[in-house]
Amino acid sequence: MASLPLGPRHQPPPQPQSQPQVQLLQHPQPENDRLNLNSHRTSAMDTDKEMSAAVIEGNDAVTGHIISTTIGGKNGEPKQTISYMAERVVGSGSFGIVFQVRLSYISLTTKFVLSVQFLKSNSPFQAKCLETGETVAIKKVLQDKRYKNRELQLMRLMDHPNVVSLKHCFFSTTSKDELFLNLVMEYVPQNMYHVLKHYNSMNQRMPLIYVKLYTYQIFRGLAYIHSVPGVCHRDVKPQNLLVWLFPVILLFLWWNYVSETMSWKLQVDTLTHQVKICDFGSAKVLIKGEANISYICSRYYRAPELIFGATEYTTSIDIWSAGCVLAELLLGQPLFPGENAVDQLVEIIKVLGTPTREEIRCMNPNYTDFRFPQIKAHPWHKVFHKRMPPEAIDLASRLLQYSPSLRCTALEACAHPFFDELREANVRLPNNRPLPPLFNFKQELAGASPELISRLLPEYVRRQIGLGLQHQQAST
Repeated sequence: MASLPLGPRHQPPPQPQSQPQVQLLQHPQPENDRLNLNSHRTSAMDTDKEMSAAVIEGNDAVTGHIISTTIGGKNGEPKQTISYMAERVVGSGSFGIVFQVRLSYISLTTKFVLSVQFLKSNSPFQAKCLETGETVAIKKVLQDKRYKNRELQLMRLMDHPNVVSLKHCFFSTTSKDELFLNLVMEYVPQNMYHVLKHYNSMNQRMPLIYVKLYTYQIFRGLAYIHSVPGVCHRDVKPQNLLVWLFPVILLFLWWNYVSETMSWKLQVDTLTHQVKICDFGSAKVLIKGEANISYICSRYYRAPELIFGATEYTTSIDIWSAGCVLAELLLGQPLFPGENAVDQLVEIIKVLGTPTREEIRCMNPNYTDFRFPQIKAHPWHKVFHKRMPPEAIDLASRLLQYSPSLRCTALEACAHPFFDELREANVRLPNNRPLPPLFNFKQELAGASPELISRLLPEYVRRQIGLGLQHQQAST
């Protein structure tokens, strides 16, 4: 009987005889990711000559060291000197650290100065500009000198309201000759995990209008990511979904009242409840016929084909993860809270029932003879509370399918009736504030059918687009 490669470093709990026997891999198999945008066998420093590096002693823990580099100077642009003052660590993951830092544009010279308090190795940090007051996040990642950084290459392609933007990047080295890539990104103060935690602390469910607003933006961002050019995020989860919240912005505006202008305040204010997908450390361009690692994505949000050890999968694994996030926002807790890799599959089967032979073939044809206990699917309307709108239940059921090809695409999810309220012309948030822009699509609509576009775009938006096209044609 075949065994499932459910991931490294997990020992399954004792299982009754009716449950499948599994044998776990001791080490995840590395994927061949040195092709195209994924990673290149060439010096990272040689291929990114616009980023200079400075040696920092005690990079892991010592504060107050200076990193100098140069930005700008391309296409006739002047070179700029800017400095970042580290404020605090804001996150940490398997692939890097993120810090909050303060940015300062010093002068139009040949050097870019970074004043950093290295609070923790391999964590993100928040920084703030000493002159402009702009707050940014810097992700510091240990870099293999032989290869390009896949995350950097992908983030340079991204430009979307629902994807965190890359501002600058530079290398830094240590006395141990370790090379670090520093990704300077826009700073968004909260993530979906914190939002859920806030509602749970008050013993409340997230208002349905916010569930719609947040998940719609998640799917809109994924629709863009999957089209640029077929990128798969591979780690969609609440912690990687940043969100601007109104109370946070109010505090931020008050703190910067003296130094900031009213026009800047109004600009930031429009970002209320805007969601941005972040952390492309696991992202990859998926190429048909090329093997990928299956031990990817955080456990609660891992698609079943990954649990079955599939190495040729599609961007539909992101759709499964987003479906898990939708269910979590509706329930206030994870839908599939597996304690380990084996238990994760058990939790999925409890809800979806035992996969059929055909469904197993769609996930991984090597396991069609695998014997499972026969468990009936739990009705979706019983998974959620009685007052849950049927449109929400229907969307969750379309996202969380065993067969990857049966899951709707990100763009199809955006057009689902669950989000029709967002398409109403005069819809407002509970605090009577306007919604962030939701229909300023970019290349996501390329190849979409007219019927899908008509469901996706409100009538008033289609009229505006039509008038705009008529005006362009008249002017030419």
